Amino acid sequence: MRDTSKHTLAAVASAGALALGAGSAAAEYPHSEINLIVPFGAGGSTDIVGRTVAEPLSQRLDVPIVVENRGGAGGTVGTMAAANAPNDGSTIAVGTTSTHITGYLVHEPDYHPVDDFEHISLIAETPYVLVVAPDSDFESMQDIIDYGLENPGELNHASAGVGSTTHLAVEMFKDQTGVDAVHIPYDGNSPAMTAVMGGEVDFTFVSFPAGFSAIDSGEVVALAVGTRDRMPQIPDVPTVEEEGLDGYEAALWLSYVAPAGTPDEVVDMLHGEIRDMIENDEDVREALRGAGAEPMSSESPEAFTQFVADQLESYTPVVEAAMADED
Repeated sequence: MRDTSKHTLAAVASAGALALGAGSAAAEYPHSEINLIVPFGAGGSTDIVGRTVAEPLSQRLDVPIVVENRGGAGGTVGTMAAANAPNDGSTIAVGTTSTHITGYLVHEPDYHPVDDFEHISLIAETPYVLVVAPDSDFESMQDIIDYGLENPGELNHASAGVGSTTHLAVEMFKDQTGVDAVHIPYDGNSPAMTAVMGGEVDFTFVSFPAGFSAIDSGEVVALAVGTRDRMPQIPDVPTVEEEGLDGYEAALWLSYVAPAGTPDEVVDMLHGEIRDMIENDEDVREALRGAGAEPMSSESPEAFTQFVADQLESYTPVVEAAMADED
């Protein structure tokens, strides 16, 4: 695990330490290519955002970044592979709320989300969006709440799987509103959205990149977004908080991580490139927004590590309560 007392990239640069000695593991970094593990299937939110950042990062580092999709068990299969990969900087992975928080708590994989990784930087955040079918009788979030309170147990909702972040987004919604709705889990965002479109379920919360094209084409109707601010891509759709649920926030964060023990010099180098790119490269920022994500970076690897630890602590009771309801 990274020693948080060590210097950041700025301190390293000021000392001239980027000219690494021949004995350093990072002396010849970056290598001939970098393997990027995306722990979900192609075409989903994590894959879209991970690839959007990988291409310009590859250009900055002047080496190919080879994307490897390794899905399964809420992203924990690919994340386990990343934790066990060589820690010389040749392998990095996309980390998310699912892989490092909810999926970890649900599936209990043989890795620790803080201790077994070097946390390089956040790259983006995407909201979960409340959607219904175009011919639904529900024209607002309040319509769903009113019906649910008047008809307990008659509503149903989809998710991308038991314990998924889409499942937890609805559980938080149900907890704050008192709505009793039946959970119907599907194997991923795509079949969950198909179920909404076909009227099999009344509603779902979908990750915005995964649902953006269906919202844009009118195949589903967005009623509210789970971030504190409205999304610029759908500015007329209110936030859940604007619709009356104070403090509600359901969003997926995405990041780049490396196996624990990856040299600090490598982590700092990657962090510096990623943060500069996310904060200052307008082409990258627009590409992320075009994919339905809001650009986001971390001040330092240490700050990001603490962020993950805090998220793990805050989500644990939410996941435990949601899983208890499934028993």
